[in-house]
Amino acid sequence: MIDVRHLHRVFRTKKGTVTAVNDVSFTVERGEIFGFLGPNGAGKTTTIGMLCTLLRPTSGTAILNGFDIVKQPHYVRKSIGLVFQDPSLDERLTARENLEFHARLYRLPKDLARERIDRMLEMVELVSRQDDLVKNFSGGMKRRLEIARGLIHHPRILFLDEPTLGLDPQTRVCIWDYIHQLQREEQVTIFLTTHYMEEAEHCRHIGVMDYGKLIGLDTPEGLKKTVGEDRITMTTLHVKQATAYLASRGLSPLGVREREVVFEVQNGEAFLPSFVKQAPFDMLTINLTRPTLEDVFLRMTGRTLRGEGDPVGAARSGRRR
Repeated sequence: MIDVRHLHRVFRTKKGTVTAVNDVSFTVERGEIFGFLGPNGAGKTTTIGMLCTLLRPTSGTAILNGFDIVKQPHYVRKSIGLVFQDPSLDERLTARENLEFHARLYRLPKDLARERIDRMLEMVELVSRQDDLVKNFSGGMKRRLEIARGLIHHPRILFLDEPTLGLDPQTRVCIWDYIHQLQREEQVTIFLTTHYMEEAEHCRHIGVMDYGKLIGLDTPEGLKKTVGEDRITMTTLHVKQATAYLASRGLSPLGVREREVVFEVQNGEAFLPSFVKQAPFDMLTINLTRPTLEDVFLRMTGRTLRGEGDPVGAARSGRRR
């Protein structure tokens, strides 16, 4: 559904140039949830801007639903829906009026537009508030309405730029329920950006971006395997006997101190029951931890997620003004 080849974007500033996206290539299969994971300023939003024809690539190309983003931008726009990171609803209109206005922009026939608006309002559970002004909506309600608006014209691809940014945990769970419902019922390909590690777990494939480069691309589990195996921390009064037993099973402790022994295994959940049952010594405690996507990010970038400003975002803000 999406085929990106050597995408590159450079912005000119008063101080010189900023490379926001640097030779990025990847593919997204039809009907999957694909995510970009990375910090602010990593190039995620700029990449979406190019794929949605809002920004022209400096070089490289991308094909969406069979259409070239540079040569056939009109057909690309008809194939996609977009939920921006920043709110873009008209708060002086009602929920239904916002959807009706969007339907007119896509020149949907009145009967078809009415049918789809009713369907979308029902899906995002806003039927009872459809005639209320959007300015009176909560942040979660506005986000749900924006997702509904992005689906009015039945796009083949839905772009979600930080879909749950600033929302409370309960509302974030609800938004993800809607996203999975879309994928399941509408067969929409979903491309999202996020810097929430737990949200990236919902994606079938994840691209890890930093400083404009795609530094990792795999399934969540595949990325975690690059970090290491499952880690088991055991405490016992019989440390020497425990280390000898581990050696007999071909396992080497990562660390031993006082009553604690730490070692790694593959598929820790399956390993633990038989290990605890067969061990010829008593244990005080045993704990299993698995690599996380945050561990992946730390391994790939050598630091935690940064909260720096986005020079690309600043450039976009300047263009709006």
